[in-house]
Amino acid sequence: MTYTLNAPATISTGLAAPVSTAIASFKGLSTDEQLGLLWVLYENMGRSITPAAPGAARLQFAEGLLAQVKALPQQDQLQFMRDLVNKTSTALTRAYGVLSNNTKLAFWYQLAEEMRTGTVIPVPSFYKLGDAGQRVFGQISRLEFNQQITVMRQVVVAMGVDPLA
Repeated sequence: MTYTLNAPATISTGLAAPVSTAIASFKGLSTDEQLGLLWVLYENMGRSITPAAPGAARLQFAEGLLAQVKALPQQDQLQFMRDLVNKTSTALTRAYGVLSNNTKLAFWYQLAEEMRTGTVIPVPSFYKLGDAGQRVFGQISRLEFNQQITVMRQVVVAMGVDPLA
């Protein structure tokens, strides 16, 4: 199935009700469905994510974490991503937790790039979003582009464990 996001030129500010609803719907998905939906969103928005993350050039702050993830066996890489979603406290999820909001968005962008090249466990070519994931994708696709980025940013910011909190 092909997924397509609309990217209207209109720009919105603040967290409008549809954005909050989309975030809540996203968080209501199973762990693996959240990861799958992040992949589908990346596939649709990938090239637009980095410019939308001001300060993403500071990805060097996350390069050590990214190198540690790449060094893991593939099943452990997947477990790391699941641990991020589930807010399981591990050394790696705590390292992620101290990253800035924009660096977290840039980290997921880079992680997806590594998945695309196979350096990090790739999404199987036969993967298809389940019904719940497709519904949330539909919600997100109806949002304005900046709202779509806001949903992605809010979702990845909430992941991991902030050891300082």
